[in-house]
Amino acid sequence: MARRATDAGILAMECYFPQRYVPQTALEEADGCAGKYTVGLGQTALAFFDDREDIASVLLTACARLLERYGVPASAIGRLEVGTETLLDKSKSVKTTLMAQLFGAEHSDVEGVSSTNACYGGTAAL
Repeated sequence: MARRATDAGILAMECYFPQRYVPQTALEEADGCAGKYTVGLGQTALAFFDDREDIASVLLTACARLLERYGVPASAIGRLEVGTETLLDKSKSVKTTLMAQLFGAEHSDVEGVSSTNACYGGTAAL
């Protein structure tokens, strides 16, 4: 019988949450829908990026942290899946921007894709 792989699947994950947020109670008041976000969706805050952050900087931060925390050299990455709701400038994928900034020219042979499909983008990347 063949031996099962022990190092396959998701071995590590990293998240980045913006520092700025709006309390959902304030958003409910502005939208005229008391309880919709806090009770109906169970949310307390809605985070957002300010003018000093964009999708590339957020992804770069998360990827750099992941590689550093788990001691993974960039040269060990063979596939990179990016799930997002946003593109940087609508002309190129976020993966392309991330590859240039994180890996540089010396390690450009990385398979993968940017999936820009709202919530499905993150699910597809998983």
